[in-house]
Amino acid sequence: MKPIAIALLTTVLLGLAACSDVEEDTRPGQPVKTRQAAFKDLLRSFEPMGKMFRTGPYDAARFATLATELATKRDAPWSHFGTDTNYPPTKARPEVWSQAVEFERERQAFLTATDALLTVTRQGSPAEVEKAYFRVYDRCESCHQHFKRK
Repeated sequence: MKPIAIALLTTVLLGLAACSDVEEDTRPGQPVKTRQAAFKDLLRSFEPMGKMFRTGPYDAARFATLATELATKRDAPWSHFGTDTNYPPTKARPEVWSQAVEFERERQAFLTATDALLTVTRQGSPAEVEKAYFRVYDRCESCHQHFKRK
């Protein structure tokens, strides 16, 4: 390979490596990686529910199954926000720890909204279910706005 081609290839590869913000969680128990995986697992239950309202059709039985899954999984991430878990690859802002009372309020609001969603899923109309779904969505957005780096 010609020296100029090698230099160009090396420059491109180094540039791509510098753009990567993927870092490993090397701490014992990998708390950051574990909570990120738990949030992604929540999303795997939550997103299909939203898709039913955005693109249809609404399937009450499937929605109820997904709402139950969400309720079952919803507690998984929170215990992994320990005081020593504000390090890369976290997307959490320092305010998670410096504004712990507000963060806990957001968590409680999310839990309350998921409880309401589960309840209305069992006995409500599709319109009521949709409202409850978007209350959960709003809780997620509110917490992300204050406590998550984009």
